[in-house]
Amino acid sequence: MNFYSFKVIDINGNPHDLSQYKGKKVLVVNTASECGLTPQFEQLESLYKNYAKQSFAVIGFPSNDFGAQDPGSNEEIASFCQMNYGVTFPMMEKIVVLGENAHPLYKWMKEQAHTEVKWNFHKFLIDEEGQVFKDVDPTSLPLEEEIIKWVTNSL
Repeated sequence: MNFYSFKVIDINGNPHDLSQYKGKKVLVVNTASECGLTPQFEQLESLYKNYAKQSFAVIGFPSNDFGAQDPGSNEEIASFCQMNYGVTFPMMEKIVVLGENAHPLYKWMKEQAHTEVKWNFHKFLIDEEGQVFKDVDPTSLPLEEEIIKWVTNSL
């Protein structure tokens, strides 16, 4: 099993097959619209725009698991992300990332990284083979050197 084995639903309710990312690096992040870390959307969008042509993608998964900081509907979340941050990277439907009811993708990523999701904007770096390369703390900004080096193969 790998990242490409999963099928998810996008924020508009459409199926989204993760196998379309084969051969790409992907940053997967659980997002929230009312969190102190919400401004990270700006850097996530910048990262996506700057490196999408280099076989890289960002995928956001809204979640209300931490502090009930994303209480809106998928439609409200999509509107918020577009209006406030101009988000063009793929956003999926709101999911659960914690506990027994966690989305299967998140269960798999946490197992692979031997970690728990610590808060909103916890990042998982998925390599070109569809495996978890590592997870990155929520307070680490998307444009930090470690992430840029990983995206650009400069590690």
